[in-house]
Amino acid sequence: MPLSAPPATYTAAVERYLTGAGIAKSSARIYRISLTTWGWMLAGEPAPTGSTRRGAKPPVFPVTAIDDPALPEALAELAAARADEMDADTVNRELSIARKAIGWWQRQGWIIGDPTIGIERRPAPPDRTKALAENQIAALWRLDVALREKTFWKMLYESAARADEVLCLNVEDLYPQDKRGRITAKGGATEWIHWQSGTAQLLPRLIARRTRGPLFFTDRKAPAGTPTLDVCPETGRARLSYRRAEEIFEGNTRLLANPLASPEDIEDLDGWTLHRLRHSALTHDAEGGTSTPMLLARSRHASVRSLERYARPGVDAVARHVAERDPAARRRA
Repeated sequence: MPLSAPPATYTAAVERYLTGAGIAKSSARIYRISLTTWGWMLAGEPAPTGSTRRGAKPPVFPVTAIDDPALPEALAELAAARADEMDADTVNRELSIARKAIGWWQRQGWIIGDPTIGIERRPAPPDRTKALAENQIAALWRLDVALREKTFWKMLYESAARADEVLCLNVEDLYPQDKRGRITAKGGATEWIHWQSGTAQLLPRLIARRTRGPLFFTDRKAPAGTPTLDVCPETGRARLSYRRAEEIFEGNTRLLANPLASPEDIEDLDGWTLHRLRHSALTHDAEGGTSTPMLLARSRHASVRSLERYARPGVDAVARHVAERDPAARRRA
């Protein structure tokens, strides 16, 4: 017998899972997006991509429909088609989240089978994300953008924190006098991020006189149905989403990422991703001689092996290394 009555809809089952399985607040948004994507495919429909995904209403169907014997074959075709359009890391992450939710629903007795059995993870290419050069970081700070973006980007770089963790910060989580903030990391653990003077100078203007609620919020009132934790109690605005923050950053950095592109081509090119700020901060720390224990503390990784992707010196560091060892330069010195 089910441990509790199955929810009326798949969407309700997703919310029950996020609450009942103890998913950390910093991860719940990503989980919800991934499970919404799988919701379309579990309903036998292709998941919308690109601009069509934003604002698209997920299908309404009972969670028990997952046990339809015809679903695995149709689902495999839809998942394969989506995998051809998306990067392997995204596809694998979404598949992993879907399987975790399905397993939890099975343990509740709401469903019996797992229609994702037989869908294989895609081989992910090695992480070749490059750190931004120092002049690129300097150019980023010169962009004419809103105070919210200036503060968000500066905090990401100075703290080397993950973007979703910073977006989950509330005003009451900040300790401005200590230049640090309390976050909920993966697995629900409480951890700390630390920033420098650049962020410290911008924060008072961004916070104004607010004492609680999301640190970074949208420009409009929160739509009906927005979770209370994601609504500023003083302004009524919704917490800024990762998807929207990424869109803003990518759009504003297209010219920086493609300095030789013509104006008519720039809209078809990609800008930088938010993750490159974290990657750049840790790489620049490594180039500056920061010790391994401190890099582990900054990145909040559990193993030294995880730091390998950040230990590749950037173009500026290599140039300095070669110049310092130039025999002609040594003779002049």
